[in-house]
Amino acid sequence: MATTDFDIIVVGAGIAGSCCAAECARAGLNVLLVERASQPGGKNLSGGRLYTAVFDDLFPDFSRTAPLERCITHEKLSALTPDSATTLSFQQPTASSYSVLRARLDPWLFQQAEQAGAQCLAATQVDGLHVENGVVSGVVIDGEVLSTRAVVIAEGANTLLAEQHKLLNKLPEHGVAVGVKEVLALPKEDLENRFALECNEGAAWLFTGGVCGEQPAGGFLYTNNDTLSVGIVCPLSSLRACCAALPDLLENFKQHPTLRPLLRRAELVEYGAHLIPECGLNGLPERLAGPGYLLVGDSARFCINTGFTVRGMDLAALSAKAAAQTLITSLQRDECVDLNQVYSQHLERTTLWGVLERYRKMPDFLQTPGLFQDYPHLLAELQRDIFDPKSSPPPRLGSLLWKHARRAGISRLVKDIFHGGRSL
Repeated sequence: MATTDFDIIVVGAGIAGSCCAAECARAGLNVLLVERASQPGGKNLSGGRLYTAVFDDLFPDFSRTAPLERCITHEKLSALTPDSATTLSFQQPTASSYSVLRARLDPWLFQQAEQAGAQCLAATQVDGLHVENGVVSGVVIDGEVLSTRAVVIAEGANTLLAEQHKLLNKLPEHGVAVGVKEVLALPKEDLENRFALECNEGAAWLFTGGVCGEQPAGGFLYTNNDTLSVGIVCPLSSLRACCAALPDLLENFKQHPTLRPLLRRAELVEYGAHLIPECGLNGLPERLAGPGYLLVGDSARFCINTGFTVRGMDLAALSAKAAAQTLITSLQRDECVDLNQVYSQHLERTTLWGVLERYRKMPDFLQTPGLFQDYPHLLAELQRDIFDPKSSPPPRLGSLLWKHARRAGISRLVKDIFHGGRSL
């Protein structure tokens, strides 16, 4: 076999890229990890909540040594109307997820890849893939070709290389969302008092209803050590239908009576936006790998909106592990294999595939008319009747439920409940 500069070149030092590079380097492969930002995480504002099971497997003592923020022990889901919130709250003593700031986590992962033996370059832009006879055999940087036996594309949702070389099919507008997020500084004591937290406890709070008018959209709030991550996620189709600017929607969300007191006197530290692929299993590329290349993480659209949380970071790490296993076995055996077939087999053995299968129908359910406007109002009206009765004695609970169910439309309600149950 002809000599190459590297066994593997990984483009993008986000979660997927760094995890894949570290795994391959540990196996003795000659790995180059390339990141266009001056510091990993510098162009990545995604995330807020990290499920750590796969990371504990990839990096010993990850939960103890990685720069995580707070262990999520308080869960809240709120359905909003302009002047009310119906909230489901759950508290548990321990959990397996943490709030994170990517500006801290990504450099740590980059360092782990370097310590594993990968050569790591930041502030380096890959201009294109080098293709010979239909096989990706290198990358182009500043007009020069670096040759390799395989390229791992881990650029995130806005993957320029995959689009440039037509490795991805186009997603519908409702399958791609824009997330806009602020990180707000708040004294630790104030933060813990406002969210009833102790020690390293953290809160994850998700919101639906009225974030983007009647259109599908949601909001989130995560507590960090001494900051808050707050933002909204809107499908492109919702933004088009709503005809409102994303910064204005975020500001309106922050001014809701439920959020405004929580954010009082918090100071802006960071602001940014990023794309989120939300189609799940139905939005995956026709090929996840091909001759000389593999797609991982958000570049492969391994992200899912479950309706009560958006999962992408742990799925990125799972795909990185599957990609690394594919490359290690294929390159060490020095055999010509179908990377797409082998990679798909490794992916299907992971929990990633189970998650995508479980929520396969959720993207369609989230397009249900009235889900983000009518039902939050229905819940608010029901709560008013329960907690602020207008007659004495108040009606029976069964009568109230029946009244509001009829107002929503019994057949519609049954249909949406059935559809939602199947989606979950």
